[in-house]
Amino acid sequence: MLLAYCLTHPIQYQSPLIRHLVAGGIDLEVIYGSDATSRAFHDQEFGCTVSWDLPLLDGHPHSVLNSNPPSGSTAARTRRFRSQLQRHLKLQPATALWVHGWHHPFTRAVWQLARQLRLPLLVRGETFLGCVQGGAMRRLAHRMVFTLRFRQPAVFLAVGSLNRSLYRAYGVPSHKIFSMPYAVDNVFFQARAAEAHHVRAAFRAKLNISEDQPVILFCGKLIPKKDPESLLRAFAALSVPPLPANGQAPVLLFVGDGELRPHLESLAAHLAPGRVQFVGFQNQTALPAFYDACDLFVIPSLFEPWGLVVNEVMNAAKPVLASDRVGSAADLIIPGQNGNIFPAGDVNELTATLHRLLADRNNLRSLGLASLARINNWSFDQDIDGLTKALSALP
Repeated sequence: MLLAYCLTHPIQYQSPLIRHLVAGGIDLEVIYGSDATSRAFHDQEFGCTVSWDLPLLDGHPHSVLNSNPPSGSTAARTRRFRSQLQRHLKLQPATALWVHGWHHPFTRAVWQLARQLRLPLLVRGETFLGCVQGGAMRRLAHRMVFTLRFRQPAVFLAVGSLNRSLYRAYGVPSHKIFSMPYAVDNVFFQARAAEAHHVRAAFRAKLNISEDQPVILFCGKLIPKKDPESLLRAFAALSVPPLPANGQAPVLLFVGDGELRPHLESLAAHLAPGRVQFVGFQNQTALPAFYDACDLFVIPSLFEPWGLVVNEVMNAAKPVLASDRVGSAADLIIPGQNGNIFPAGDVNELTATLHRLLADRNNLRSLGLASLARINNWSFDQDIDGLTKALSALP
């Protein structure tokens, strides 16, 4: 059977998975709504031009409907995408449609066309119940709307336990839900982290960080929903010199860019002068060196449906401290074994947890090894298995 995987645009996390699925024998063609992200483009949240340094369109059959995303109202864009998809599927018929998500005009068009053509629809998303914003009435309305919408798909591909719980809460029977973990290219990140480890001291030296200094790493967009300010304030509240009492103050390293950067730089100069570094946006191939160089990774987001950066840094054998709004934490972090979880936005609790973890760097290394062992069982191989089972269950 030919599976048409419909994606809004090429995504740096999706392309390695797609290549793995094709290599694993899945008969698949990707249909992209546009391919603008395969070239240099302006990322509004990063606030800079991004050009991914790994190919996004190589190694898999694909078609592109538009060079750039169409403009216009949601309804107009949905109609355009539906018309384009219908023409494409007449020339290249598919046995089933697979879509990621349900809100974008492109994904809405896929849902509508699947119903119109009576094609089985596979749905994969990352939302969980905690992502639904607003009061009780809005949450009730969301549940009512999506309980009806979720009757259409033939199967759901759950990226994790919280995502599965949302489908179950909205009336999807268990036999229609298949596990397809949200994973990254573990082989790539482990190999690159191992290469970086050989030159770790030199890499740290370029950042003016000694081997004895504990490094806390944030990697992501410097925007409000990622809440980098809470991390900065918690870090500044740590005792100086830190534990252990070796005179080596910890360093907080911000990798990424965004609208909050000027504010954070000013705040860091006031609250923790000389102890915070901002290195800006870093591309895919550069990230493993930063993962390897740190001792502890922190993701303090106020809203994070998954957070694939957690997968990435665990491949570098690092412990993770995540807020309870990070979707991946429920599956990838076992408190006390490979990291910890704190209440989002709680600076005092984050400070206390940082203090406890930094007190013993040997324990941090042990926690990191547990991260590596855990992520080895959360991989593309499990994705192939889950997708194969889902395809076998289609009517």
